[in-house]
Amino acid sequence: MASILKSLRVLADESRLRLLLLLEREELSVAELQEILSMGQSRISTHLSQLKQAGLVADRKVGKNSLYRFTGGQLLEILHAAGSEIPEAVEDGQGLELILRKRQDKMRSYFDELAGKFGRNYVPGRSWKALAETLLQLMPPMVIADLGAGEGTFSQLLAQRAERVIAVDNSARMVEFGAHLAKENGIANLEYRQGDLESPPIPDSSIDLAFFSQSLHHAIHPQRAVEAAYRIVKPGGRIVVLDLKKHTFEEARELYADTWLGFSEMELKGFLEHAGFGQVQSWTVDREKQAPGFETMLAVGLKN
Repeated sequence: MASILKSLRVLADESRLRLLLLLEREELSVAELQEILSMGQSRISTHLSQLKQAGLVADRKVGKNSLYRFTGGQLLEILHAAGSEIPEAVEDGQGLELILRKRQDKMRSYFDELAGKFGRNYVPGRSWKALAETLLQLMPPMVIADLGAGEGTFSQLLAQRAERVIAVDNSARMVEFGAHLAKENGIANLEYRQGDLESPPIPDSSIDLAFFSQSLHHAIHPQRAVEAAYRIVKPGGRIVVLDLKKHTFEEARELYADTWLGFSEMELKGFLEHAGFGQVQSWTVDREKQAPGFETMLAVGLKN
């Protein structure tokens, strides 16, 4: 009886309940739990220690990591009943699916390594520019909105293949500079418009692709910006977001006028899903080796 009472006392904490609901489904490391729950490492470790003492979790060594699993089968029914009252449990489950997909995606780590070597040694004719030009030619003609385009570097690249590109930025000087550059280079299918990310000056359901390139972390309300993108995308159209993974480099607010210090993968995925996009997928596509070690994420979604 004493051990059951002890277990019930441990279950009284919502954070520990969320941990157990995840560990009941899958063995997970502390780092994976951190990513799913957005909790600090020390906090998670403390909770796991308490759960282990109560006999509700066990761990095993796998290389340098420890994997934790749920071992309180006698309390499973109580756990599920309590978990149904925790709103965050649904998002925790989505985070778990993301982690498991990453585990299975062994091929990605190979290509990450391959990408890191690309261009390191000189090979005649091989360059990132050549690769980008090749990929652009594979893109079907479409109407694209480059949201938060700045001077429009990406817009000008996309215009090589797109039917039409609308570059939106809230800076009048950026719009003026980009428009002058496009005219100077004879890019007739590229139009610059001054406007806000949260209310871009583009009619509803009029574009095939909404593109944010390192601009969403400048939005005051990122969720509203993604919802505005959903409004202007045609049914069957897509959203693509390239942005920084959440970091702690506070100086970015002053150096780059960043409103947000990046986003977690779950936050970025959540923005798209809450706006109405389906088939949402996300990846970490780049990791800078030099300090502060910024990471870049890619997220894509479909408007049904």
